[in-house]
Amino acid sequence: MTRPAFDRRGHRAAVVAAIATTAGLLLAGATAAASTAPATPAIKLNQLGFLPAAQKLAVVPDAGAKRFTVLDAGGKNVFEGDLGAPATWDASGETVRIADFSALRAPGTYRLRIAGLPDSAPFPVGPDAYRELDAGAIRAYTLNRAGIALTPAVAGAWARPAGHPDTRVEIHPSAASAGRPAGTIISSPKGWYDAGDYNKYIVNSGISTYTLLAAYEHFPAWFDKLALRLPESGNGVPDLLNEALWNLEWMATMQDPEDGGVYHKLTNKAFDAMVMPDRATAPRYVVQKNTAATLDFAATMAAASRVLAPFDKQQPGRSARYLAAAEAAWAWARAHPQVLYQQPADILTGGYGDKSVDDEFAWAAAELLATTGKEVYRSTALAAGGSAAQTEPGWADVRMLGWITLARPHAQVKAQDAAAVRRPLLDNADRLVARWQASPYRVSMARKDFVWGSNAVILNQAMMLVAAYRAEPRPAYLQAAQSALDYVLGRNGPGISFVTGFGTASPMHPHHRPSEADGIAAPVPGWLVGGPNPGQQDIKGCKVAYPSALAALSYLDDVCSYASNEVAINWNAPLVYVAAALQSLVK
Repeated sequence: MTRPAFDRRGHRAAVVAAIATTAGLLLAGATAAASTAPATPAIKLNQLGFLPAAQKLAVVPDAGAKRFTVLDAGGKNVFEGDLGAPATWDASGETVRIADFSALRAPGTYRLRIAGLPDSAPFPVGPDAYRELDAGAIRAYTLNRAGIALTPAVAGAWARPAGHPDTRVEIHPSAASAGRPAGTIISSPKGWYDAGDYNKYIVNSGISTYTLLAAYEHFPAWFDKLALRLPESGNGVPDLLNEALWNLEWMATMQDPEDGGVYHKLTNKAFDAMVMPDRATAPRYVVQKNTAATLDFAATMAAASRVLAPFDKQQPGRSARYLAAAEAAWAWARAHPQVLYQQPADILTGGYGDKSVDDEFAWAAAELLATTGKEVYRSTALAAGGSAAQTEPGWADVRMLGWITLARPHAQVKAQDAAAVRRPLLDNADRLVARWQASPYRVSMARKDFVWGSNAVILNQAMMLVAAYRAEPRPAYLQAAQSALDYVLGRNGPGISFVTGFGTASPMHPHHRPSEADGIAAPVPGWLVGGPNPGQQDIKGCKVAYPSALAALSYLDDVCSYASNEVAINWNAPLVYVAAALQSLVK
């Protein structure tokens, strides 16, 4: 499947630009100006540091030096080595060398020194290098919840009143049925705001929630001890699953109980202004049932039933209820296999439209097979399909999520079923490793991967590398995944950590309504911004110029830049997964 022709949610950038401009006019007195961009560091590396046994790489400009040293906190030289051969990265135009200090394993705080360049910023090496990052990336979801007041005990400085209770939501004409005619009022509370806006979308919720559920399913020991200070903490359910449940409970309300079909989104008719959620009071609607949304729902609910089953004593019958909802959704999709989403003329919010649903059928079947073991799902689940050009999942192509689930045998996945997806999974990982090895920056991204949400592209590639490693533990798979995390945390063209509140330099003005409207200088922490995007679809609405048109440098830390600096739930999810995977697997 080719990438969507418009932005990450399928709506025309021109519409968003017009809305963003209008919103900006409503922001009298708000902090709309961009921050002064920090100077790009000469030595680029993971600003949060490294696990002791991890591969440790830095990118440095080719400035004549051929060796590097590592100094400890006291200034003592503790390691030295040769820089790699110079190479030019086509995505940024830079000629760079690699410093490899993987042999440095002793916990401590260090900095790199190269003759003729400023020293790197200090970086730690330690056994819990990504604990706070993983907790922060999950808590970003908490801070983006709809329908709940965030108290200081939970949210600290980012406490706020509840927004969008969504207990009186109207059936839009596009969603009308005999049992629920247009204008019917339903209740659809909870859930996460999708991105920088205040709407809730099933298609994007599917991949986001599944990725969090998969993170727990694959690395339960890590999350069992990761306390997050949620409203539900201490209820006998791990906090990551508590957070996922806030969205799952909303998703459950989006299924028509009469026929099993699922509404596409819960939304305003147009995007809200840059105000806090409690100030956004436009009427809310559920919009058109369709095949893609229904299958994404089926897959997510089947996975949720499986992952949450051990915690049924906290809510008896929950896993059975979720499985029943998944199978009802599957039945609706089988009866309506080509109902594609069409954006109604009076709805201007994110589209998330999809022209092909073969991948959604494959993913939903994979999750239902893994949960039930029923033969009826097997042939669809094991239809590998896909394209060699597609190296990672995304909301518009979810087939690979089924590979992740089926790659290892367990109670309902037979060894031969796992073997059927193992070959395409490993082939994909081998392609990513080849890219990583050939890249001057040692990343798995190709220049074409610098699209809307490019940071999620590389982290979803890392998730596929982890899935391959779990199926066949080749060290290169995990090293390439480490490089993906290194990239979003500082070893990138702009030389910043792309996660708000983490690293020595990170985004200050994400396109995120609460971060812009709350009157707090620092943005809501824990959010991964979209990252470099040479499409620059927001350029007409930005008064601040992008620093470069080159793919890897086309990033603007300004609230206007929804094309490079927005946040989104589906971008944070692989960050949560990859950080947990490295903490769990790097030994």
